[in-house]
Amino acid sequence: MLVDERFYHVQAGIDAELAAAARSAGCACSGVLHSARYPRKPRGLPNDVGRDVWRASFCCASCRRRTTPPSVRFIGRRVYFGAVVVLATALQQGLSPWRARRLRDLFGVSAQTLARWRAWWTETLAESAFWKAARADFSPPVAEGAAPSSLLERFAGAGHEALAALLRFLSPLSTPSDYVPDRRR
Repeated sequence: MLVDERFYHVQAGIDAELAAAARSAGCACSGVLHSARYPRKPRGLPNDVGRDVWRASFCCASCRRRTTPPSVRFIGRRVYFGAVVVLATALQQGLSPWRARRLRDLFGVSAQTLARWRAWWTETLAESAFWKAARADFSPPVAEGAAPSSLLERFAGAGHEALAALLRFLSPLSTPSDYVPDRRR
Protein backbone atom coordinates (compact mmCIF):
# COMPACT_ATOMS: atom_id res chain seq x y z
CA MET A 1 0.00 0.00 0.00
CA LEU A 2 2.76 2.47 0.88
CA VAL A 3 4.51 2.00 -2.45
CA ASP A 4 1.32 2.59 -4.46
CA GLU A 5 1.42 6.14 -5.82
CA ARG A 6 -2.36 6.19 -6.20
CA PHE A 7 -2.78 6.12 -2.41
CA TYR A 8 -0.77 9.34 -2.09
CA HIS A 9 -2.71 10.98 -4.91
CA VAL A 10 -5.94 10.15 -3.07
CA GLN A 11 -4.49 11.70 0.09
CA ALA A 12 -3.45 14.82 -1.83
CA GLY A 13 -7.01 15.08 -3.17
CA ILE A 14 -8.48 14.84 0.34
CA ASP A 15 -6.04 17.51 1.53
CA ALA A 16 -7.10 19.73 -1.40
CA GLU A 17 -10.76 19.34 -0.35
CA LEU A 18 -9.93 20.22 3.26
CA ALA A 19 -7.92 23.23 2.10
CA ALA A 20 -10.73 24.46 -0.15
CA ALA A 21 -13.20 24.21 2.73
CA ALA A 22 -10.87 26.17 5.03
CA ARG A 23 -10.29 28.84 2.39
CA SER A 24 -13.99 29.24 1.62
CA ALA A 25 -14.72 29.65 5.36
CA GLY A 26 -12.44 32.69 5.33
CA CYS A 27 -10.77 34.37 8.26
CA ALA A 28 -12.43 35.15 11.59
CA CYS A 29 -11.96 38.86 10.81
CA SER A 30 -13.88 38.38 7.51
CA GLY A 31 -10.71 38.97 5.51
CA VAL A 32 -9.81 37.13 2.33
CA LEU A 33 -7.40 34.21 2.64
CA HIS A 34 -4.46 34.04 0.24
CA SER A 35 -2.34 30.98 -0.41
CA ALA A 36 0.77 30.73 1.77
CA ARG A 37 1.64 27.07 1.18
CA TYR A 38 5.03 25.74 2.17
CA PRO A 39 7.14 22.79 1.06
CA ARG A 40 7.49 19.61 3.10
CA LYS A 41 10.17 16.98 2.67
CA PRO A 42 8.46 13.82 3.91
CA ARG A 43 10.46 10.73 4.74
CA GLY A 44 9.63 7.08 4.50
CA LEU A 45 8.23 7.05 0.98
CA PRO A 46 9.35 5.84 -2.42
CA ASN A 47 11.54 8.54 -3.97
CA ASP A 48 9.16 9.42 -6.79
CA VAL A 49 6.24 9.91 -4.37
CA GLY A 50 7.98 12.16 -1.84
CA ARG A 51 8.99 14.88 -4.28
CA ASP A 52 7.31 18.25 -4.58
CA VAL A 53 5.01 17.93 -1.58
CA TRP A 54 3.39 21.14 -0.36
CA ARG A 55 1.43 21.79 2.83
CA ALA A 56 -1.62 23.98 2.31
CA SER A 57 -1.77 27.12 4.38
CA PHE A 58 -3.43 30.51 4.06
CA CYS A 59 -2.73 34.03 5.23
CA CYS A 60 -5.43 36.66 5.82
CA ALA A 61 -5.12 39.75 3.62
CA SER A 62 -6.44 41.96 6.45
CA CYS A 63 -5.11 40.73 9.80
CA ARG A 64 -2.27 38.50 8.46
CA ARG A 65 -3.41 35.59 10.65
CA ARG A 66 -2.34 32.21 9.31
CA THR A 67 -4.88 29.46 8.73
CA THR A 68 -3.56 25.95 8.25
CA PRO A 69 -6.27 23.45 7.30
CA PRO A 70 -6.27 19.86 8.56
CA SER A 71 -4.29 17.32 6.57
CA VAL A 72 -4.51 13.56 6.10
CA ARG A 73 -0.92 13.39 4.88
CA PHE A 74 0.74 14.72 8.03
CA ILE A 75 0.28 14.11 11.75
CA GLY A 76 1.46 17.23 13.49
CA ARG A 77 4.99 18.33 12.70
CA ARG A 78 6.42 14.89 12.04
CA VAL A 79 8.62 14.61 8.96
CA TYR A 80 7.19 11.22 8.03
CA PHE A 81 3.89 10.89 6.22
CA GLY A 82 0.98 10.02 8.53
CA ALA A 83 0.40 6.70 6.76
CA VAL A 84 3.98 5.67 7.55
CA VAL A 85 3.58 6.69 11.21
CA VAL A 86 0.37 4.66 11.52
CA LEU A 87 1.52 1.53 9.71
CA ALA A 88 5.07 1.41 11.07
CA THR A 89 3.76 1.79 14.62
CA ALA A 90 1.08 -0.86 14.05
CA LEU A 91 3.61 -3.27 12.56
CA GLN A 92 6.01 -2.95 15.49
CA GLN A 93 3.62 -4.60 17.92
CA GLY A 94 5.30 -7.83 18.92
CA LEU A 95 8.56 -6.33 17.65
CA SER A 96 11.34 -8.81 17.06
CA PRO A 97 14.86 -7.89 15.94
CA TRP A 98 14.01 -9.12 12.43
CA ARG A 99 10.83 -7.02 12.27
CA ALA A 100 12.67 -3.92 13.58
CA ARG A 101 15.29 -4.35 10.86
CA ARG A 102 12.58 -4.79 8.23
CA LEU A 103 10.79 -1.60 9.34
CA ARG A 104 14.08 0.32 9.18
CA ASP A 105 14.68 -1.03 5.66
CA LEU A 106 11.14 -0.29 4.46
CA PHE A 107 10.69 3.19 5.90
CA GLY A 108 14.13 4.38 6.95
CA VAL A 109 12.89 4.74 10.54
CA SER A 110 15.27 4.25 13.46
CA ALA A 111 14.40 2.12 16.47
CA GLN A 112 14.38 5.29 18.62
CA THR A 113 11.85 6.96 16.31
CA LEU A 114 9.63 3.87 16.40
CA ALA A 115 9.78 3.93 20.21
CA ARG A 116 8.80 7.65 20.24
CA TRP A 117 5.86 6.97 17.90
CA ARG A 118 4.72 4.08 20.08
CA ALA A 119 4.84 6.32 23.16
CA TRP A 120 2.95 9.05 21.29
CA TRP A 121 0.11 6.65 20.45
CA THR A 122 -0.12 4.99 23.84
CA GLU A 123 0.63 7.95 26.14
CA THR A 124 0.51 11.41 24.55
CA LEU A 125 -2.49 10.83 22.27
CA ALA A 126 -4.31 8.80 24.93
CA GLU A 127 -4.03 11.74 27.38
CA SER A 128 -4.95 14.44 24.84
CA ALA A 129 -8.18 16.47 24.88
CA PHE A 130 -8.77 15.36 21.27
CA TRP A 131 -8.78 11.67 22.21
CA LYS A 132 -10.75 12.16 25.42
CA ALA A 133 -13.55 13.71 23.35
CA ALA A 134 -13.25 11.30 20.40
CA ARG A 135 -13.01 7.98 22.21
CA ALA A 136 -16.66 8.20 23.22
CA ASP A 137 -17.53 7.59 19.55
CA PHE A 138 -16.18 4.03 19.73
CA SER A 139 -18.13 1.18 21.23
CA PRO A 140 -16.72 -1.08 22.52
CA PRO A 141 -13.83 1.12 23.66
CA VAL A 142 -10.58 1.14 21.68
CA ALA A 143 -7.71 -0.63 23.42
CA GLU A 144 -5.44 2.39 23.84
CA GLY A 145 -2.41 0.25 24.65
CA ALA A 146 -2.74 -1.46 21.26
CA ALA A 147 -3.11 1.74 19.23
CA PRO A 148 -2.90 2.40 16.34
CA SER A 149 -3.79 -1.19 15.35
CA SER A 150 -6.86 -1.29 17.58
CA LEU A 151 -7.99 2.08 16.22
CA LEU A 152 -7.35 1.14 12.58
CA GLU A 153 -9.57 -1.94 13.00
CA ARG A 154 -12.53 0.35 13.77
CA PHE A 155 -12.58 1.91 10.30
CA ALA A 156 -14.39 0.06 7.53
CA GLY A 157 -13.09 -0.76 4.10
CA ALA A 158 -10.11 -2.40 2.48
CA GLY A 159 -6.65 -1.65 3.89
CA HIS A 160 -6.10 1.66 2.08
CA GLU A 161 -9.69 2.80 2.68
CA ALA A 162 -9.50 2.10 6.42
CA LEU A 163 -6.12 3.86 6.62
CA ALA A 164 -7.46 6.90 4.76
CA ALA A 165 -10.49 7.01 7.09
CA LEU A 166 -8.24 6.83 10.16
CA LEU A 167 -6.03 9.62 8.80
CA ARG A 168 -9.11 11.76 8.13
CA PHE A 169 -10.23 11.10 11.72
CA LEU A 170 -6.80 12.21 12.99
CA SER A 171 -6.61 15.24 10.67
CA PRO A 172 -7.50 17.78 13.41
CA LEU A 173 -4.17 16.87 15.01
CA SER A 174 -2.35 18.15 11.91
CA THR A 175 -3.20 21.79 12.57
CA PRO A 176 -1.20 23.98 14.93
CA SER A 177 -4.17 24.87 17.14
CA ASP A 178 -5.13 21.25 17.77
CA TYR A 179 -1.69 19.70 17.60
CA VAL A 180 -0.80 17.39 20.46
CA PRO A 181 2.93 17.98 21.05
CA ASP A 182 5.31 15.10 21.51
CA ARG A 183 7.08 15.85 24.78
CA ARG A 184 10.01 13.58 23.94
CA ARG A 185 11.11 15.42 20.81
